[in-house]
Amino acid sequence: MTYSTNRITLKTTLILCLFFLVSNAQSTTNEKYVTTKASKENFPLASNGNVASILVSDDDFAGVKRVVGHLQNDLLNVTDTKTSILNSSSINEDYVVIIGTLDQSPIIDQLAKSGKIDAKKLQGKWEKFTTQIVENPMSGIKKALVIAGSDKRGTIYGIYDLSNQIGVHPWYFWADVPAKKQSELHVLPGVHTKGEPKVKYRGIFINDEAPALTGWVGENYGKFNAEFYDKVFELILRMKGNYIWPSMWQPRMFYEDDPQNGILADEYGIVMGTSHHEPLTRAHEEWSHNGGGEWNFETNTEALTEFWKGGLERMGDKETLVTIGMRGDGDESMSEGTAIELLEGVIDAQRKIIADVTGKPAEETPQIWALYKEVQDYYDKGMEVPDDVTLLLCDDNWGNIRKLPSLDAKPREGGFGIYYHFDYVGGPRNYKWLNTNQIERTWEQMHLAYEHGANQVWIVNVGDIKPMEFPIQFFLDYAWNPEAWNADNLQNYYTQWANEVFDGIETKDIANIMKTYTKFNARRKHELIDPSTYSLTNYNEADTVVSEYNTLAEKAQKIYDELPENYKDAYYQLVLFPVLASANLNELYVSAAKNNFYAQQGRATTNKYADKVRELFMKDRELTNFYHNDMADGKWNHMMSQVHIGYEIWQEPRFNQIPETFKIDPADNAEMGLSVENSKEWWSGDNDNAMLPVFDPVNNQNYSIEIFNRGTETFNYSVKPKDEWIIINEASGRIEEQKTIEISIDWEKAPKGNHTSMVTVSGNGKAIPVHLKINNFETKKVEGFVENNGYIAINAADFSKKLAPKSFQWKVVDNLGKTGASVISLPIDKGRVELSKKSPKLSYDINLQNTGTVKVHMYFSPTINYSTREGMYYGLSFDKDSPTLVNYDSDPNIFNYNGKVPKNWHSNVGDNIKIVTTKFKIDKPGNHTLNYYRVDEGLVLQRIIIETENSNLKETYLGPPASLKID
Repeated sequence: MTYSTNRITLKTTLILCLFFLVSNAQSTTNEKYVTTKASKENFPLASNGNVASILVSDDDFAGVKRVVGHLQNDLLNVTDTKTSILNSSSINEDYVVIIGTLDQSPIIDQLAKSGKIDAKKLQGKWEKFTTQIVENPMSGIKKALVIAGSDKRGTIYGIYDLSNQIGVHPWYFWADVPAKKQSELHVLPGVHTKGEPKVKYRGIFINDEAPALTGWVGENYGKFNAEFYDKVFELILRMKGNYIWPSMWQPRMFYEDDPQNGILADEYGIVMGTSHHEPLTRAHEEWSHNGGGEWNFETNTEALTEFWKGGLERMGDKETLVTIGMRGDGDESMSEGTAIELLEGVIDAQRKIIADVTGKPAEETPQIWALYKEVQDYYDKGMEVPDDVTLLLCDDNWGNIRKLPSLDAKPREGGFGIYYHFDYVGGPRNYKWLNTNQIERTWEQMHLAYEHGANQVWIVNVGDIKPMEFPIQFFLDYAWNPEAWNADNLQNYYTQWANEVFDGIETKDIANIMKTYTKFNARRKHELIDPSTYSLTNYNEADTVVSEYNTLAEKAQKIYDELPENYKDAYYQLVLFPVLASANLNELYVSAAKNNFYAQQGRATTNKYADKVRELFMKDRELTNFYHNDMADGKWNHMMSQVHIGYEIWQEPRFNQIPETFKIDPADNAEMGLSVENSKEWWSGDNDNAMLPVFDPVNNQNYSIEIFNRGTETFNYSVKPKDEWIIINEASGRIEEQKTIEISIDWEKAPKGNHTSMVTVSGNGKAIPVHLKINNFETKKVEGFVENNGYIAINAADFSKKLAPKSFQWKVVDNLGKTGASVISLPIDKGRVELSKKSPKLSYDINLQNTGTVKVHMYFSPTINYSTREGMYYGLSFDKDSPTLVNYDSDPNIFNYNGKVPKNWHSNVGDNIKIVTTKFKIDKPGNHTLNYYRVDEGLVLQRIIIETENSNLKETYLGPPASLKID
C-alpha cells in the first residue's frame, strides 16, 4: 500500500512539474501579454488615469535610455498621459517599469543578485530580453514590470516589444499606422520573451534611392543625415533587425554626409556595414570625392591601401561587419581576365589593414565577403578566404538564390549569409516602383537558405524603404525565427499583419487583398509589362487580368471608403494605392493593345481605346499626386516619383511615356467585321475560313464570336446555325459598336463521334460562315483531368494522390506562383533521393483522347541550381512505367552582367516561370496517370501542361485555364 501511495505521489509530482513547465513555456512565448482588463495578478501599466513611471539606470547604454524615451512617447500616444522617467532607485511608487541591461545596469544586476529575476535566462545570450512582473523588487516599490536584456539590443527589443504590445506599430512613422487609444493597459504574469534570433545579423540595404527617397529626404532633412537615419534605425530595431547597408548612390557617403550618422548607429546598437562592393567601411563615392584616382589594386595599391586604412580608423570600436573583397569601379565587374590570385591578394592586404588598425588579429573583427555576380565564379573556381570570414551568398537580383552551401558542408567559423532583393536596377529590367514580391517566394527561398545553414547574415535590398513595407516586415520577422513560419501556416501572416496594422478592422478582407495583389504583381514586374504581355484573343486572358485587378480595386476602395479616418492614410499607402495603381497600369497597357489591334481591323471602337489610354495615363498621374499631396497631408511627397511607364530597355526612360496609340476614320456607313475566340484573325466577308475551337461533351465549352462595326452607322445582325444542336445565346440584334455572341452545343441532340458544322453570321448585306467541330465521345469511363483541344492544363496543387515515404512530405504552398498554388518536397535536408518507383511522388489522373507523342511541360518557379552538384533532377512517368530522370538544370550556363546564369535566365526571371519539356509515347486513348517524382530538393512546381500531337494550345502569358477534372 505504501508503495502504491508513493507511486501516486510521484506520478502526481511529475504531472505537476510538467504542468508548471508547460505553463512557463507558454508564458515565455505568449504573443499577447498586454490586456485592458485589470486583476490582482496583472501589472497596471496604465490605469485610472495613471501611467507607471519608468526606472532606468544612468549607467545603462545611451541607446537604451534613448529608446526608453520612445516608450515614454508611445505610452503618451496611446493613453494621452505622459509618464515620468526616473534614474534613482530611491523612489516611493507602488508600480514602476524597470528597464535595464544585465551587467550594465546596477538596478538589473541587483534584482538578479537578490533572485528577483533569473540571470541565467540572459547570461551569454544574444539579443534576448525577458519581461516579467516582480513583486517588491526594491524598497518603496510594491510591484514592478521588469524588462531586462542580455545586451544592448536585447534590452531595446524588450522595450519596443512592449510598445508593440500596447498598440504602437513598427511602421507608425513610415506608414502612418495609428495607435489605438487605451486608458487601461495591464501586463499579464509570466516571463515574456522572444528568445534569441535564429539568424544573427538581420538587416536592410537602402539602394537605388533616386528619385523617390532622395527627393523626400531632400525636402524633409536636406540630406541623408542623422535626423533621417534616426527614423531608419528606429524602424529596423522595432522590427527586431540589427544591421544596415546605408544609402550609397552618388553622391551619398554615410560617414561623410553627417559625422553623427555613425555615432548614432553605434548608440542605437545598429551593426553597420557597407554594400557588397564597398570594402572596409568606405562608401564608393568617397573614392572619387577624395580624388583617389584609378580604382585598380594592381596599379594604385598605395592609394587604395591608405583609403581603406582611413575607413578602418574612422570605424574605431563601433560594431561593424566589415566588407572585404573588391569589384570594379562603380559596382561593375572587374576585368574579364582578373586572376583569382589578385583578389586573394586584395583580401590579404585588407586583412592586414584590419589587424594593423585594430591592433588585434584580423579574425577578431567580423568580416563579410559578398559572392555577388561574377565574384561567385571566383569562389566556384577555388578561391579561398579565411574561415572566419562570412561568405555572403546572393540571389540573382530577382529573388532566386544563386548559391548555397552543400547540405553536408563543413561548418565555417564565419558562417554563411544571404543578400536578397526586393528592388533592383539592372537587366533584364529595373524594378523599383511598387512591391512585386510574394512573401511565399521569399519564404521558400529563405527557407532553403536556412535549411542549408546560411544563418549568419540576412540582408535585403529594399530600394527606397517605401513601398516595400510589407515584404520588409516579413523578411525581418522570418529572419528572427525561420522555424515559426512554414508552408502550413504561412497564409496566416497576412491575417496577422492586417490585424496588427488595422486593429482588427476588416482583417480577413484586407489580408485577402494583400495576398491577391502581391500575387498579381509578382506575375510580371510592372516595368516589363507592355501592350503585348497579355493575349487579347486567347482564353480571354487580357480581359480577365483587367477584370480581376479592377474587381480587387473595387473591394479595396470600398474598405477605404468605410474605414475610420485615422486609418485611411496607412491603408492608402499600404493597401489601396498599390492595388489602384497596379490595376490602372495593367488596364492602360491592355487598352493600348486593343487600340493597336482594333486599328488594324478598322473597328469603330479604335478611337475610344485611344482616349481610354490617355485617360488611364492621366489617372496614374492623379493617383501619384494624391499620394504625394493629399495622403497624410503631403508627408510622403516624392515617394512615388519613380518612372514606371514606357520602358524599352533595361534602364528607365527619362519620364513616363504614354503607350503608342492610333486614331482612324471609320467608314461613314455601317460595315460588319467578325472575330472568333482563340484567333488573331478577323473576317469581313472576303474570306470564309473562320473556325472555332473544338467542342466536347465533358468540357462542355462555350466559345465566342465577336461581331463588330467598322463604320459609324448601326446595323442588324443574325446568327443562324446549320444544325439544330448548335445553341446561340443571341441569335439576332443590332450592332452599334460590337457584341459578343456565345456558341455552345446541346449534347443530347448532337450526333456521336466527330462532326463538323457551321453558323452563318449575317449583317449589313454580308454573310460570314464560322466553322466548328465537335467530338462527342463516350464519357462514362472518363476520369481525371480531361483533354481539351488536344491539351490538358493542371495546377500542381491539384494532384490526385501522393506518396511520401517516411520522413518525406509533399507540401502545398498556397498562393505561390502565377496562377494557383505550388508544391514542394520536404524536408530540404534530405537532399538528393535516388529515383525509383518508391520515391516520393505526386500522381495526376488524366484522360487523353489522342495517342502518339505527348509533350509534358513542367512549369516551375525559376529556381537556380544553387548546389555544386551536377544537375537538378526530378522524375516523370506515365502509369506504371519506370520513371524517367529529367534534368531541370539542363540549360547551358552563360556569363553576363549577373555572372554565371542559365542561358534562358532573362526569359525565366522576366516571365517568372521556367518550363521544362519532356516527351513520352502514349499507345492508347483513355485514362492515364502522370507521376512526378522528387529527386533533388528545392524545386517549386506550379503547373503541368500536357500537349498531344493534335494540340491546339494557344500562346498566352499565364497559360490556359485549368482543365476540367472528373472524379
